[in-house]
Amino acid sequence: MAQEGGRLPEVLVRVGASHCITDLAGKLQFYDHWAPNYDQDVAALQYRAPSLAVDCLTQALPPLPHTALILDVACGTGLVAAELQARGFLQLHGVDGSPKMLEQARIRGLYRQLSLCTLGQEPLPSPEEAFDAVLMVGALSDGQVPCTAIPELLRVTKPGGLVCLTTRTNPSNLRYKETLEATLDRLERDGAWARLVAQPVDCWELATSTLEVVPGTCAKDGFISGIIYLYRKRGKHPPYVLCDIKRLIIRHLGASREGLGNLSESDEAISKYLNTHMHGHTANKGHPGEHNKKCYV
Repeated sequence: MAQEGGRLPEVLVRVGASHCITDLAGKLQFYDHWAPNYDQDVAALQYRAPSLAVDCLTQALPPLPHTALILDVACGTGLVAAELQARGFLQLHGVDGSPKMLEQARIRGLYRQLSLCTLGQEPLPSPEEAFDAVLMVGALSDGQVPCTAIPELLRVTKPGGLVCLTTRTNPSNLRYKETLEATLDRLERDGAWARLVAQPVDCWELATSTLEVVPGTCAKDGFISGIIYLYRKRGKHPPYVLCDIKRLIIRHLGASREGLGNLSESDEAISKYLNTHMHGHTANKGHPGEHNKKCYV
């Protein structure tokens, strides 16, 4: 801890400089140079996004089975994979635009497959509807992955699969966040997916300047804020999802197994059933502000 504290000023300068790089080529070059020191630097920065995003993904209801095939987009050195493996998920693929970051990820040895891909300039090297879940943590900002690449994440996600995204909400990233949310909302209006969670987080990572500090925190140890989004792709749900949806309906609505026998995998059929039978029931009872921590269907 003392070593991390001693190197913190240097780390803050380096990360602050990276936030100022708004062209993709310059950002990738920066990450190539940063790769050998990345893990220790973000530890000093108290970077929490990988663990928070994986927590969000794995707390969704119905839960992902441990056999799920998961794609980690902009995987970097593999911090997200480490969090996934700690929770029992081993079928992991990763892509990143930085060759040096991928070298560090290979050393970690947690991915079944790693690929070089600059998302936004080329498609993901995966077939359609290949993954049960797709995550992109820490790469949605100016100079990294453009918002126009979000549909590509949906392309490789199975119907009924999960997509987990994060971005910073500090002042210098608010313009990008606004554009990102417009893209996310448009895809939801178009019926491509349904939002399950939008979870704001105050303590995302240490701020690189006092101008970025979350109000109410001390400038000396202040944090920037961030947000986690979780979506479920529309379409026919995989068997494990349909099974758990039926189980939840039986538990919360008192339906019989016989009455659910013909419930199909489509979102339309499930929504119709819920709309017909939800009268007098509350889908999610809890404290105000806690409604997005666990999610149904």
